[in-house]
Amino acid sequence: MEAAQTAKLREAIREIQDFPKPGILFRDITPILASGSLFRLSIACFLERVRPLKPSKVVGIDARGFLFGAAVAYELGIGFVPVRKKGKLPFQTQSAAYSLEYGESVVEMHVDALEKDEPVVLIDDLLATGGTAAAACKLIHTMGGHLLENLFLIELSDLGGAQRLAPHPVHSFLKY
Repeated sequence: MEAAQTAKLREAIREIQDFPKPGILFRDITPILASGSLFRLSIACFLERVRPLKPSKVVGIDARGFLFGAAVAYELGIGFVPVRKKGKLPFQTQSAAYSLEYGESVVEMHVDALEKDEPVVLIDDLLATGGTAAAACKLIHTMGGHLLENLFLIELSDLGGAQRLAPHPVHSFLKY
């Protein structure tokens, strides 16, 4: 993707100081979602990266990963697998716990979501510490999937999320 195009996305991201708590600088992607041209541009970024990988499914993390992941899966004509917060999926699930600054949380995936060695990509809007994405990677592995790459619109590089996801490849379009 050309630098001028990613610059348009970067310019649209709103920075909100002290949200959701003091000391946090929140990167708000809702202006991208609210603009048809910018949302299409963000999906084009993902598609350009994902197409050559030839996944059979896109795995998206609750909730904003659903927005990008489902659009990519639709454009490629492949399946979409949601990774949701505990208790939100209706069928039998596999769980993975991860740590937060203030405790622990759990994400889940349906047990029949992936076939053995099925090639998938993982998509979410933002990579910070990598806790949720690491739990999703664990689920993909547990369910027998083959994770080709983790993709994020935004990465907060100084929080070390990409290192936490090693050895799985990580690609982010906008780094801060």
